[in-house]
Formats: sequence, structure tokens, C-alpha cells
Amino acid sequence: MSAAAAPLPPPPPPLLPATPFHEDSLHSLLASLSSPAAARLLPFPLLAFSRLRHRLPASSHFLLRPIASLLHLHRSHLRLGAQLHGLSLSLGLSRHPDLVPRLLSVYSSHPSLLPYASCLAAESAYPLAYNILISACLRHGLPRQALAAYQEMAKHAVLPDAFTYPSVLRACAEAGDLALGRAVHLHGAAGGMDGHLFFQNALVSMYAKCGDLVAARTVFDGMAHKDAVSWNSIISGYVAAGQWGQAVDLFQRMRADEAEVDSVTWNTIAGVYVKTRDHRAAVELIREMVNGGAEVDFVTVVIVLNACSRSGWLRLGKEIHGLAIRMRSDGVESVGNALITMYARCKQMDSARKLFKMLGCKGVVTWNTMIASFALSDDAEEASKLFREMVCRGVQPNYVTVVTYLALCARVANLQHGQELHTHIVKHGFKGYRLLWNSLIDMYSKSGRLLVAQNVFDTMDDRDMISYTSMIAGYGMQGKGAVALQIFYQMVDSGIKPDHISMVTVLTACSHSGLVTEGEELFDKMTSSYGIKPQMEHYSCMVDLYARSGLIEKAEGMLNDSSFPTTATMWAALVGACHERGNIKVGERAARRLLEMRTENAGHYVLIANMYAAAGCWDELATVRKLMRDLGVTKAPGLAWADLGNGFTPFLVGDRSNPLAPEIYEILDELSEQMRNVSNCSDLDIVEVLIDQNQ
Repeated sequence: MSAAAAPLPPPPPPLLPATPFHEDSLHSLLASLSSPAAARLLPFPLLAFSRLRHRLPASSHFLLRPIASLLHLHRSHLRLGAQLHGLSLSLGLSRHPDLVPRLLSVYSSHPSLLPYASCLAAESAYPLAYNILISACLRHGLPRQALAAYQEMAKHAVLPDAFTYPSVLRACAEAGDLALGRAVHLHGAAGGMDGHLFFQNALVSMYAKCGDLVAARTVFDGMAHKDAVSWNSIISGYVAAGQWGQAVDLFQRMRADEAEVDSVTWNTIAGVYVKTRDHRAAVELIREMVNGGAEVDFVTVVIVLNACSRSGWLRLGKEIHGLAIRMRSDGVESVGNALITMYARCKQMDSARKLFKMLGCKGVVTWNTMIASFALSDDAEEASKLFREMVCRGVQPNYVTVVTYLALCARVANLQHGQELHTHIVKHGFKGYRLLWNSLIDMYSKSGRLLVAQNVFDTMDDRDMISYTSMIAGYGMQGKGAVALQIFYQMVDSGIKPDHISMVTVLTACSHSGLVTEGEELFDKMTSSYGIKPQMEHYSCMVDLYARSGLIEKAEGMLNDSSFPTTATMWAALVGACHERGNIKVGERAARRLLEMRTENAGHYVLIANMYAAAGCWDELATVRKLMRDLGVTKAPGLAWADLGNGFTPFLVGDRSNPLAPEIYEILDELSEQMRNVSNCSDLDIVEVLIDQNQ
């Protein structure tokens, strides 16, 4: 051994003295087993216990306290617990009131051994054993088994105590068993529990979570004494039921009564303001909370960040980011996700991306948040890269991931990525998620692949209104109004009643196909057959239908007779129809109404100018152009997107500065040649065949 080597540590002192057994050594052993600090250091306590057994008579009750101590301190050691249980059986101590609760704690710490724990509890005549069993079932997320234990307790005529009822009521709440909860209420009241605060709080929580807010409020109002838990339970119940006004009223009453308001209450009401889009009130409430000395936690930070996200308050969001760093809560997943969303909604994608990369262990929710951030800016390419990176990192995309990404593909008509997602959905068994399949229909319809959309639609077993509406919209956009009407009536025959959105969709389909009679019939049926009062959107569809079909007087009459304020889009549709049909008389009246609205849409002014130019009304044309200059309205150049296999790239008409311009115009020339060779260019099925042949 070298001189530089460290000396060996001294051996631990012996647990037993070397001298023969005497009274002091017995007490020393018992003390060492009863000390929590010493008993946790296995295996030394077991050696002491073994020596103690050999020095005491086999039936000695001196072993009761050591067994109880070891069971209590090592209840997670199942093998040790089973051995001590066997020893207690051999000593006749297994039913001792001091050992039964500790044995129950050992067996109930393992969900698979709860039946053995139930057998032990059934041998006890004390409520403590059942209380431990019920609490263990709740801890393992098994409320039904907790209720079964309570029923076994009643079967064995063991009377519940003040600790039993709150746990049982919590089990009723988690299981959603309102009937049993009411029975427990009556049983507890008969047992004199009505004045117990814990019992009443549990009742309020149980009734609120089971949806019986009337009973919850009755119990709450009848309480002689209320603490923070009482107020939080009833307020949370109203919030969960969407009765936000009642929750805010109770909060105001709570403060008027000078009751204790903890951070849970502050956060709950601030969250209500965010849900009702009163973001300024949410921030003011949090500011009042801080000034009042209440504790700010990560939930508070998330709520304020949500308010900043939806209001675009970047500066305040950055201040809250700094607060999260000082609180050391920026590493909490929900806080990180809220920060990413805040920066994305405030158009700070670089900051959102940097924050995402800085996060350590990213869960699926964080990946979903970043993909949703790219979806906010319609950046399908970055979303696609992130989705692939997510899969490569071993993070399994869930239902939310796919829905978010697929909705983006549908919105930007990105067929390639949508098809990849379709494969992923089929491969990973998302069969029961109807919204995914509806999104697929929407994506294929908007991409012009109606045959594929129809195939997805036909394979669905649980079609809903969204499924039908997506197909109607797809056929309507492609000018196949007759097929859209057929699907609409198929939806009605299946027992699904149309709503105002589906009516807008089918009326739009009629408009794009010139089906005037069918559109008028549907408009009349809205009130008579479907009980839907026409809104401004439906009148707009009818104006567009008449305008596209050349029924200019009918379109103008509907605009003048509308019970809703007309929009610039409705008058623009009429101006466009007058320009196309050469009806300058009605066109002038429509243009005058449109100009009075001072619309910011440059296309509307261009539409009016084109109408006047075609009619040779040069003075009116000059007036419109002067008005455009005075208002600072300029028409943006037409922008299109091209996908050459490596992502979408924008290009302008006649723009040769784009580095991909040669490839873009080469493809455009090929498409033009194909369209010239096709006899019926409106038949999209033929176009789909041509595209498939060139892939």
C-alpha cells in the first residue's frame, strides 16, 4: 500500500455488546429498532432484530413494538413485510390493533396486492383499517375499489369515523357516482357529521364534480364556518360547469366577507377572465393578487402568459418571462409551452424557436406547442421538419399532433405532407379519432383530390355533420353543386339536422354551380324545415348566387330588403356581376354604396374602376382612382406558390428575380400544354389522372 493511500475508515460499532445478555442490552436493542434514523439503515436493524428474537421467548410480546416499527419504516419492502407478517402469524400477533394498520400499509402500497389488503381489513373491527385501504385505492386511481371497500365496511358493521366520509365522498366524485354520494351524505348526517368542516367540504366538492351544483350550493350556504377549501370547491364547480358569472359573483362575495383568498382562488378567477376574453381584467386581478401579498406560482405565470398571447402584449409577456426565470419556474413544462405560444402569437417566431431548443427534456405537449406555433404562421415546411425531427427523437406523435399538422396541411393545400400524414394515421391506428378523418377529407377536398376525399368519407363508420359539410364544401368549390346537394340530402336522411354552417356551405355550392332554384328552395327550408333563422352569411350567399347567375335585380332587392347590415363583400359581388353583364345602371348604385363604406380592400376599388372603364365612364373612373390615392389604397401584386419538391416558394407574375424562376416557368409551360390538350378542362377527374401519370 502506498503512503499516499487514504486510511481505511474505522469499523462500525457493534450493535450488541460483547458482554453477556443483560437488561441494558435488551433496552438498547429495542431503542435501536424504534429509532427512525437507525431503522432505515438496512440490514443493521434486521441483524439487531434477529439477535433480539434469539434472546427473547418465542411468545414474548416484546417483539410487537420492533415488528411494528420495522413494518412502518420499511412498508415499501414487500418481501420484508411478508416475512414480518408470517412471523406475526406464528406469534399470534397478526390481529393486534398496532400491527393491522402497518400490515395494511405494506400490502396496499402495491396495487396488485390490494385484494390481500382487503382480506386483512375484513379481519379488523376498527375503521382505521378501512380508512387506510380506501385511501390507498384512491392513491392508485381506483375509486371504484375504494367504494367497494366502503361497502365491505358497512357489510361487516364497522362504523365509519370522521376520516372515512371525506375519502369515500372523494371516491364518489372521482367515479361520478352521484347516487352513492347522496347515500353517503345521508349516512354521514345520520351519524352526526353535519357540523364537521372536512365532511361538508367533501360534500361540496362531490356534488360540484358530479354536476349537481344546486345541492353543492345548498350545502355550502348551510355551512356555519367556511375555509379556503370550501370557497375553492364551490367556485371551481361553477367554473367547470361554464357558469363563469356565478364564479365571479362568489369571488366578490368571498372578498366582501373578508374570507381567506389563497393563490388557488386568485388563479381560478383569473383563468375565468382569460376564458371570457377579458384579458385586461385577468392581468389587473393578478396585479392585485401580487400587491395583496398572495403567493405567485407557476400556474399564475401560465395564466398571465395566456392573456398576453391572446392580446398580443409582447412587452408584458417578456416581463413575465423574466419573472419566471427569477422564480426558477421557466423549466416547468407548462410554463415553457405558454412562453413558446406567447412568442409565436406575438409574431416572434425566432424567440419561440430559440426557447424550444433551450428546453431540456421535451415532452409530446412541448413538441405539439411548437408545431402549433408554426401552424399559426402557416409555415408548413417548418412544421414538417419539426414533425420529422419529433419522430426521429423517439417522441411518439399523438392525436393532437396529427390534428394540428393536418389542419395546417388542409389550410395551405399541402397535398404531399397531407398524404404522408394519412399514411401515419393508418399505420399507427387512429381509427377511432373522427376529427382526424374529417381533417383528411378537408385536406384532400381543398387540394382538389375529390376522389380520395370521397374514398375517405365512404370508409368512415361514424360520419358526423363535419364529415358531410367537408365533402359538400369540397364539391362546391370545384363547381360540382349537384353532387354537393346529393350529399347534403344524404346527411339529412341519415338523421343529422343541418346547422347554420352547413347551410352556408351548401348555399355556396349552389352559388358556384348556378343552381338558383335549388338555392332558393334551400333558403326557404332553413326556417320552415330546419328551424334556422337566416343570418347575414346566408343572405350573402343568396346575393352571390343571384349575382353569379345574372339575376342582378334580385340580388339588389335582397340587399335592400336584408334585415342585417350589408357588407362590402356583398356589394362587391353585385358590382362584379354588373361589370360582367354590362348593367351600369345597377352597377353605379352598388358602387356608390360600396364606396360609402370606405373599405380597405383594394380589390373592391379595382372592381369598380374596371366596371367604369368597360362602360367608358372616364370621369367616374378618375374619381375612383383619386379616392384610392387619397385613402392610400394600393393593390398588392398577385402572389402564387410553387412546390418544386423541396418546399413551397412564392413567385409573382412576370417576376424573373426569383432564383427558381427558370424551373417554375418550365413547369408552368408544361401545365399550360397539358391544359390545351385536354378537351374538357373542367373535369377534375381527368386532370387528376394526368397529374398521377406525371408523378
